[in-house]
Amino acid sequence: MKRYELPWYLVNKERMAAAEGSGGSKEVFFGAAGQAGSSARQSSRKLVRQLINWRHWRTSFLRCQAANMVGSMVVNGVATGVVLTLAVKFVYRYQSGRCTSKTRLVGKTAIVTGASAGIGKVTARDLAQRGARVILACRNVEKAATVAEDIKKTTGNKDVVVRQVDTSDLTSVRKFAKDILNTETALHILVNNAGLNGFDTKKLTADGLELTMATNHFGPFLLTNMLLGLLKASGPSRVVNVSSVVYTYGSSLNVDDLNYEKNKYPGSFISYSQSKLANILFTRELAEKLRGTAVTANSLHPGIVATEMIWKGEARLSNYFFGPLIWFLGKDAELGAQTTSYLAVSDEVNNVTGKYFVDCKESDISDLAKDAGLAKKLWEASEQIVKLKPEETHY
Repeated sequence: MKRYELPWYLVNKERMAAAEGSGGSKEVFFGAAGQAGSSARQSSRKLVRQLINWRHWRTSFLRCQAANMVGSMVVNGVATGVVLTLAVKFVYRYQSGRCTSKTRLVGKTAIVTGASAGIGKVTARDLAQRGARVILACRNVEKAATVAEDIKKTTGNKDVVVRQVDTSDLTSVRKFAKDILNTETALHILVNNAGLNGFDTKKLTADGLELTMATNHFGPFLLTNMLLGLLKASGPSRVVNVSSVVYTYGSSLNVDDLNYEKNKYPGSFISYSQSKLANILFTRELAEKLRGTAVTANSLHPGIVATEMIWKGEARLSNYFFGPLIWFLGKDAELGAQTTSYLAVSDEVNNVTGKYFVDCKESDISDLAKDAGLAKKLWEASEQIVKLKPEETHY
């Protein structure tokens, strides 16, 4: 083995032997070797420190790179989410139906329930803009009075009045209907728009009825029946019932237990969906009973609409999640009211009755909603529940 290939301790042994042979001293050698060893150790320590520092900076660099990558992924993800959300919102609103009818309603009378806000308010404004006498049928008369004044100012139509009615209260509905029959000589458009989201726990009205079904179905059912005589005498006239696509989640409807007295209350969502299914079934049976008259009846889904109805009912966690989402992605009230206005005024549906519309177009419905036998049973059960009197029957 060559010297430069030997380990340091063997190299030092050779140097020591060489020093002795040449008359040198071990002290000289060891002194030189010690200095060399000390220098080597210092160099080694320095190298170790450099390695440690290099690893430290390398680790720091990699951590920074990882943080930058994660940050970049988050930013890109958020940006992509925002772009997609805006795209969905744009497409949904762009494809929404619009009522393009130029029909004037001078000399016509219309009633819109729940007209103090949202879709009802926009519908009432549109009918007033067309020249109709518009009756805002609302529970909160103070709020409705403010809306009525606004409609008068913005449309120039002074024939806008407010009448009090709470569709969850059958006594209130009867009082309102009698007032209309005593004061109005004609009625051409009835828009049953007032509605209520479901509740997590069962709530009863003063009549002992489940609140959601009472507000969304029993009240409009009674009101429509009581005004049918006036609608028929004023023909051609129209009944427009605002339902919802949520009806599809009502997989069944027990007409013998509409107030959930025999079975457990299903909660807010199902109770609401069943009330919306009832709207469609009621409309279809009403249309059948009115065949041969000048009165038509149709129902509709307004779309996913961002109105204050989102926040009505009990406060629940889902409201705080879906509420802002609907508020951002959904239609505004103007777009949400288009199909209602379309069914109320368009010449395209002059002779159309018993149908269901979405975005100003006729839409198919579920087999359950098409069940004529179920619609007839619902009508009969509803008559008994609201205690419809002979003088209130006009079909």
